Amino acid sequence: MNTKPYDSRVLQRLSSSKGNQINNPNNPIDSSHSTNTITIGSSVIPILNVEEKSESGAFATDLMNSASNGPSSVSLMNRHRSSVLDSTNTATKIGSSVVPVMERRESLGFSKDLNNGVAIGASVIPLVNKLQDIFSPFKSLSSKIKLPQVVVIGSQSSGKSSVLEAMVGRDFLPRGCDICTRMPLVLQLENRQCESDRDGREWGEFLHLPGKRFYDFSAIRLEIQAETDREAGVNKDISDKQIRLRIFSPNVLNITLVDLPGITKVPVGDQPSDIEKRIRTMIVSYINHKACIILAVTPANADLATSDALQMARNADPSGSRTIGVITKLDIMDRGTDARNFLLGKVVPLRLGYVGVINRSQEDINRNKCVTEALAYEQNFFCNHPVYQRLHDRCGIPQLAKKLNLVLEQHIRALLPELKADIKSQMDVVAAELNIYGEVMKSKADQGAVLLNILTKYCDALSSLVDGKSQEMSTLELTGGARIHYLFQSVFVKRLEEVDPCDGLTDEDIWTAIQNSVGPKNVLFVPEVPLEVLVRRQIVRLLDPSLKCLHLVYDELIKMSSSCDVVQMQRFPFLKKRLDGIMREFLQDGVLTAEKMIEGYFEVEMDYINTSHPNFIDGSEAVEIAIQQLRPSKDAEKLTASGRSIKSLAALAKSSNGSLPDQAWMPNSIK
Repeated sequence: MNTKPYDSRVLQRLSSSKGNQINNPNNPIDSSHSTNTITIGSSVIPILNVEEKSESGAFATDLMNSASNGPSSVSLMNRHRSSVLDSTNTATKIGSSVVPVMERRESLGFSKDLNNGVAIGASVIPLVNKLQDIFSPFKSLSSKIKLPQVVVIGSQSSGKSSVLEAMVGRDFLPRGCDICTRMPLVLQLENRQCESDRDGREWGEFLHLPGKRFYDFSAIRLEIQAETDREAGVNKDISDKQIRLRIFSPNVLNITLVDLPGITKVPVGDQPSDIEKRIRTMIVSYINHKACIILAVTPANADLATSDALQMARNADPSGSRTIGVITKLDIMDRGTDARNFLLGKVVPLRLGYVGVINRSQEDINRNKCVTEALAYEQNFFCNHPVYQRLHDRCGIPQLAKKLNLVLEQHIRALLPELKADIKSQMDVVAAELNIYGEVMKSKADQGAVLLNILTKYCDALSSLVDGKSQEMSTLELTGGARIHYLFQSVFVKRLEEVDPCDGLTDEDIWTAIQNSVGPKNVLFVPEVPLEVLVRRQIVRLLDPSLKCLHLVYDELIKMSSSCDVVQMQRFPFLKKRLDGIMREFLQDGVLTAEKMIEGYFEVEMDYINTSHPNFIDGSEAVEIAIQQLRPSKDAEKLTASGRSIKSLAALAKSSNGSLPDQAWMPNSIK
């Protein structure tokens, strides 16, 4: 008969479960043996004392050796017999067996620090949890200071939720066939040693519900679902906003875990088509930072080489120095196969190694199989398995919890100097900002004086920016008054010059306007009316560049008013926002007034065409220019006509005398 160590706490939970299964004669657990052993199936299991556990550092190894060595386990049983019998004053009776009352923490194999008697990481991990709660409302701090934590990643239905519930020992997470984790759940487990509590010894607290304790863990599940629906909607969409839950219990180790949505391939329901990309982006934002410990969860019935969790973990942590692999559902592997090579890291090596666990199936959950029963089944499975009983340090939820607790504590201690420097740096920045705020103003007079001082400095800063006297002027681009000058002298003038005054004005338009101005009469002199009509049509083309220049100046003034940074105003962000709004309204009113003035100016210009302006060409000058342009052509015509007359006279003389006269006196143009 093989002798196996077992967990008295598990037996206590089993005795209090439905139907008192230990006393059930049909149950495989038989309590007919002596008071220091209990039979499960064909194995005799000694009931071990808590204190004996804490005294032996190799206790777990001895237990597993006793399970594999058979009769040699008698010495180990005798070794603990006296301690069990001496614990009757703190024991409970299950059937005919006396079982010591043991904390769930010790029954799960959670050790204590032998130096001070407190849980490992009891000092640093809760401190980091408090820092996380402080930084949570401030995204700027959270992005600059990354605190150590364990991030749980895996594909959908890989068993992440079951692992977390087993570590807590309670059912508190939403479960189902579809995607259940739609928001990051920051789970802070805090070991709490308490002698008595009239309200209960275990409870949960949400950061978004400060001061409210949830002693009913089913209520925690409902609140997680409700908060998820409030933030991510009632459909299957996801959100990157965190739900922060802290669980106080004497039965847990100090660990901070972040449960992220499972990687899904195909959108379901009303999920967006890019749901996989969004989930992967969220996961990468957590695991890329070196302060993060990655807990990559992969089911045993899937190929480890194609695991999404391990693939993403390798991309973020190529060396595998901060990745722990978890292989779930070891009990549903095909017969004749096992995960030994996986657990030993021979397939996908990880420096922190692997831990194998067993999850509750959906059928177990539907049958209301509690976490305690699942842990008992897991322990029995590993103790009786021919392969896994030799890998006891790599199997089971207790081993995973201890590993996470130890790795997280060591990781925090390694990052502590850098973390301390980052926090100090941010504290210096905040302290400098706090000094700017000055003393608290209590009276209305003090408030009015401070407000007047701020407004005066704001006006001075804006005036200096316009006049070019600002001490913070830029050397990279034109700003302030220089920019406005550039808009007028370069941009506006260039746009005016681009307007051709004769563009769109044809000879036919001019002729038509002249004909329309004289009615049925013949045109003897050019009237002024068509000139004014045509000029007005060209003048209005200058209105659009003028209005565009106005809006460019308005935009620059808005930019100037927003950039006036008065140091004292940083203390009052709402005042700055209100002042910017008032300046915008003031400048908008000025724009409306300026638009009316510009439009009125153009109406004046179009209403009266001043032909007496020095730049205007009057009628006499126009006639003079036209005569000068026409004079060369008329002179040429006269010379041509006189030449023809001389040639005629010469021909006539030839016909009379029989010879031509001398042509030397004739101009070359006529010859």
